[in-house]
Amino acid sequence: MSNNLKINIRSKIVIGYLLILLCLGAFLWIVSDRISSLQQEADFIEEHDIEVHNLTHEIEKDLLEMETGQRGYVITGDETYLEPFNQALSSWQIKYNKLYQLVSESSEQANHLDNIKENIQEWITNAGQPAVQLKQLGQDEEALHFFINDPGQQAMNSIHELFLSFRDTERELTTSRIDDMKDSNTQLLYMMYALWAGAALITICAALIISKSIVRPISQVTHIISDIVKGGNMSQRIHVRSNDEVRQLADTTNELLAQVGRQNWAKDHISIMSTLLQSSDRVETAVQFFIHKLALIMKLPYGAVFINRDGSELVKAAAFADPDGEPWNKVRDRFLPGEGLVGQCMLEQRMIILDDIPPNYVRIESGLGDAEPTTLLLAPVMFEGQVLGVIELAKFKPFDELEIQLLEQLNQQLGVTLNSIRSKMEIQQLYHESQTLNEELQSQTEELQTQTEELQAHSVEMHLLNERLGAQKEAALIAASELENYAKELEKSSKYKSQFLANMSHELRTPLNSMLILSQILSENKQGNLTEEEQHYASVIHNSGSELLNLINDILDLSKVEAGKLQIEMDLVNLTELPELMEGYFSKSAESKNLEFEIEMAEDLPDMMYSDGMRLHQILRNLLSNAIKFTESGSVKLSVKKMNSIVTSDFIISGEVIAFSVEDTGIGIAAEHLQPIFEAFQQGEETTARRFGGTGLGLSISLHLAKLLGGYITVESEEGSGSIFVLYLPLVTEYGGSESLFVLPEVAAAASHTSLSDIRIEEYELDELSQLEHKTVLIVDDDIRNVYGLTNALEKLQMTVHTAQNGYECLEVLNKQSSINAVLLDLVMPEMDGIETMKRIRENSEWSDLPIIVMSSNAMRDKDQFLADGANGYIHKPVHIHEVILALQKWVGN
Repeated sequence: MSNNLKINIRSKIVIGYLLILLCLGAFLWIVSDRISSLQQEADFIEEHDIEVHNLTHEIEKDLLEMETGQRGYVITGDETYLEPFNQALSSWQIKYNKLYQLVSESSEQANHLDNIKENIQEWITNAGQPAVQLKQLGQDEEALHFFINDPGQQAMNSIHELFLSFRDTERELTTSRIDDMKDSNTQLLYMMYALWAGAALITICAALIISKSIVRPISQVTHIISDIVKGGNMSQRIHVRSNDEVRQLADTTNELLAQVGRQNWAKDHISIMSTLLQSSDRVETAVQFFIHKLALIMKLPYGAVFINRDGSELVKAAAFADPDGEPWNKVRDRFLPGEGLVGQCMLEQRMIILDDIPPNYVRIESGLGDAEPTTLLLAPVMFEGQVLGVIELAKFKPFDELEIQLLEQLNQQLGVTLNSIRSKMEIQQLYHESQTLNEELQSQTEELQTQTEELQAHSVEMHLLNERLGAQKEAALIAASELENYAKELEKSSKYKSQFLANMSHELRTPLNSMLILSQILSENKQGNLTEEEQHYASVIHNSGSELLNLINDILDLSKVEAGKLQIEMDLVNLTELPELMEGYFSKSAESKNLEFEIEMAEDLPDMMYSDGMRLHQILRNLLSNAIKFTESGSVKLSVKKMNSIVTSDFIISGEVIAFSVEDTGIGIAAEHLQPIFEAFQQGEETTARRFGGTGLGLSISLHLAKLLGGYITVESEEGSGSIFVLYLPLVTEYGGSESLFVLPEVAAAASHTSLSDIRIEEYELDELSQLEHKTVLIVDDDIRNVYGLTNALEKLQMTVHTAQNGYECLEVLNKQSSINAVLLDLVMPEMDGIETMKRIRENSEWSDLPIIVMSSNAMRDKDQFLADGANGYIHKPVHIHEVILALQKWVGN
């Protein structure tokens, strides 16, 4: 099959069925033709043989009529006897001719008829007519005498014998024809079997060929995708020869693999660069490592780094393949702000790209020759709005978009590293100064002690000693001030850590977001063009991405707890729904391991209590998940009961308490490992971690969440006998703030950040999708994968979708399109980010009421901050189509 001829799967199946129909048609045509022949043979036997027998009998009847009429007339002389005689005399010849035509094909029967005809004519000539003529002439005596002698008797007997012989022969011919027809019927039956076998063989061959052309490429695609899902080589590609939907699937998969490969390439180099920069303790070493590694990554023939010295000038600190001689002797290594392209890049704080470098501007030299680059790029190295340096790169071909994005991220890393090195150097300097002051203070203290002893003997020197003590006190105050500055620097470093986590959450969630959206669309298979196996693969991709998202969420939850930025949403929690929810989560898992899973609710429990339902369920899911994971046989039990109060050595909760107890019969925990399991990334013994896997974050996060909810988690366990984890929460049935219940200082501090959620998704229904038909939405996101996934989903709701990749494009679209009903806005974008874009929109009076829904993966920024900046709604990345539709229903629905 030619690759240029596109035959889709439906056409292949239709061709197979048409081939089957053609075989059946040929089969029916041959069989019907043969049946028609048999029918003709049967009709011939029925019409011919019966007609022959009838004609023989009629001829004999005519002879009998002539004989009877002759005798009656001769004996009586009555003329009425001549009527049948004359009629038979004229009709037997006609019937004889007809009979002769029917049997003319048989020479034997034709001879019989010839003999019969001769005998009939002989009887008529010698007996029949002479007797009648004598009677008519009145010669009665001669007629009677002629009648008595009957000269035609012999001829009449011969006629009867010949007719008997004729009919016997005809019967034999009829029997022979019937036998031939039986043989034909048998042949027809064999022919039908043969035709059926041939049609079946052709059909099977066609089915095998068509199914092979469909199944084989699909198997190739699924095998490679499965290999990649299991951690195979991302560089492998799918090769399909057919030109159908499978080819389209393979091409799309190859494009996705190429994009993921390039993204992984960029992330790997970012990670390597980050490790490399972290190992540097001096600015010169860091920039030297950076430019050499950057040249290796982007295959640069030349590169240089200029460092900002005290904000007054840029000095070349490192270079790659820095040539010597003309014209480089004339090139300066120092630039003032705004001087040359290097100084201008520092002044404008933006990237400068020149694709048409004039001849002899710069030459790249090697041992084999030299050449002129075609592209020159200058980019500022910044940190918190301050230019720390400028990099200058030359290349033989233009920079592509991925390289520019990678360069921007690497520049950010270099900026953070340079600032960190400078801060570290300043801190070290302060530390050394402080240490020197401490040494001086210690020395002065020793001197003071000596002087004090001398004071007893030399009271005259007391005044001088007091002055020196005053100086020492002033020095101590200065040292304390320096230590306070050092603490501020440490606080700034913590801020950098938070910023790094926010950036990493965006970088991790952005590609994960598009993967979840696209795999969800594939798994839903609304077009019905995927097989069940392909739909299963899409579900596996979606589930794996969701597991990765849960892991990222665990790490970010832990980071937000440590940074004091985790929000608690206090609301009514329905305790009666707890058994059904936990059964839905864990009954199948327990059943798969043959474990008995039991939930016991005390009778005196209230139906409702105030807490954060999502965080409560998160804690219980962590505890139950661990119990099932570490239990090989036996049972897992969740018990919920009410207590009057709880007092332990670690915490106190006054008033009524709800105790959630998770008990299992698993491997248990040794006594020396009980306390460390609540620390981050701890999982008991190393053998346990290797055997059961996991990150060791679940219990640490659960304990932090329990403290934020005003409670605590305890554990009792014996190695080999199972474990009992108990979550204690204060029972609050009327919400008035639960801070008074918190006893531990760190819990009270963390609880001050809690607030009720402004928008609850449960208030909206998804069944009124018609509200969004013919509405217009603008998607602003620089990640084309997110744009593609959202556009595909919203257009299925009959919505009109416009797109933009940065803030400038967003403003241009809003100026051109006056019919836009809402804006879905990403925050991290090149050229103009989401915050600045939202500010520009709100400054325009025409767009002051335009709904703006922010989409962000920044895990360290609160939703209230986005709303304060001008947003109407907030969706956390990775986004779910469900949340997008609900937000659009709220702000642009009818």
